[in-house]
Amino acid sequence: MGRLLSVAAACALVIGAGACKRHEPQSDDLEGDAGFELDACVGLGCHIVDCANKGLPPTTLSGTVNAPNGSLPLYGVNVYVPIADPGPLPDGAICDRCANGLPGGAYTQTVTDEKGQFVLPNVPATANVPLVIQVGKWRRQLTVPNVAACQDLPLDPTTTRLPKNQTEGDIPRIAITTGSADALECLPYKLGIEGTEFTNPTGTGRVHLYAGNGTDRYAPALGGAVFPVATTVWDTTAHLMPYDIVMFSCEGSQRPATKPQTAMQAVHDYAGLGGRVFMSHWHNIWIGGENGNLSHGLPDWQAIGTWNYAAPQDQENTIASIDQTVTKGVSFAKWMMNVMGSTVLGQLPITGARYTLPMADPTKSDRRVYLEPALSNNHVSVQDLEFTTPNELPPDQRCGKVVFSDMHVSSGSLSSAGATRAFPLGCSAAPLTPQEKALAFIFFDIASCVGQIQ
Repeated sequence: MGRLLSVAAACALVIGAGACKRHEPQSDDLEGDAGFELDACVGLGCHIVDCANKGLPPTTLSGTVNAPNGSLPLYGVNVYVPIADPGPLPDGAICDRCANGLPGGAYTQTVTDEKGQFVLPNVPATANVPLVIQVGKWRRQLTVPNVAACQDLPLDPTTTRLPKNQTEGDIPRIAITTGSADALECLPYKLGIEGTEFTNPTGTGRVHLYAGNGTDRYAPALGGAVFPVATTVWDTTAHLMPYDIVMFSCEGSQRPATKPQTAMQAVHDYAGLGGRVFMSHWHNIWIGGENGNLSHGLPDWQAIGTWNYAAPQDQENTIASIDQTVTKGVSFAKWMMNVMGSTVLGQLPITGARYTLPMADPTKSDRRVYLEPALSNNHVSVQDLEFTTPNELPPDQRCGKVVFSDMHVSSGSLSSAGATRAFPLGCSAAPLTPQEKALAFIFFDIASCVGQIQ
């Protein structure tokens, strides 16, 4: 038993999956074992030291995960040491449920807090430790040259931010339709994705632009690239499926003729298959249906909210509230305070408020930002709504996410016709506004797996 006990004792000093292995006894094995024998440890798990057993603090990595711009800390990002190579990430909509686990498995894992900070415990104490930083299909992989046992190693924040281009890591494939009344393309640009990643669908960038109503189909600053019209991306599920996220900028009206019932069904089915859809203001047609035409819509999505397209749009600037009745809303409110988007917990000033969604069903959706009478001159409206899809199925069977923003996201940025307004010249150079920070929280959250704490 001496050999078995000595190896078992050695393995007791390590923690984590894959630390040790067992094999069937052979003829030359020592007598008296229990039908198997523990071999020497294999893999990185061998280097996970039980520091508490030594009366020492744990072996940890610590740091902050920022958006690609390097200055906006992010909540809810996974940080882990993989057991196996995580492998490549597939392009396009997939059913990404949190219950599926992290790619490659994890010896140790954690998630960033409301300050974007993390402390990863029980890290292998050895050289060349792989580290994965990931939320949805945003992913950065790095190697920590040397980790000393039973102490903390702070990481350089320039290495732990999300990638700004493909050479630094994985970026979701995103389609953005421009619009005359909002400029969603300016949000990821201001969040730090490099301009070279914005191209038309034939380009090599990760963000593809499509021209919506009242916007130019070319961008002089991008080498004169010509963009296809928006209807060519949302017209069929097949055209949507290559994208991880699609974003529809407000076009100034619903423009129902450009969104026939076949297109409505295509967007619906794309989301149900795992796609992420982020839409602004008058793209409410996809959820609430065409005003005055009950047959032009999606019954299961229409049941999510109560709509009033004729509501007066009479208050541009107001104070909005973050819904803290759900767990993620509590973290959202704390995060907004930490990134200086709020000066009062749970409140944020917004510009471009709209009032087409008075109420949403809390059993079918999550109200992220809303207006309440005491703070908004008696207005009642949901400003940011999120739901998972297929919405009619139980939550653990859903695959995709949809976000609707009734306020204009990139207030101050333009993408209307005119060479001086074509992307990226129309994007405001001002720092992120409070509402842009709020939408940034939702932008990265929509990319995450389905099934996280709501």
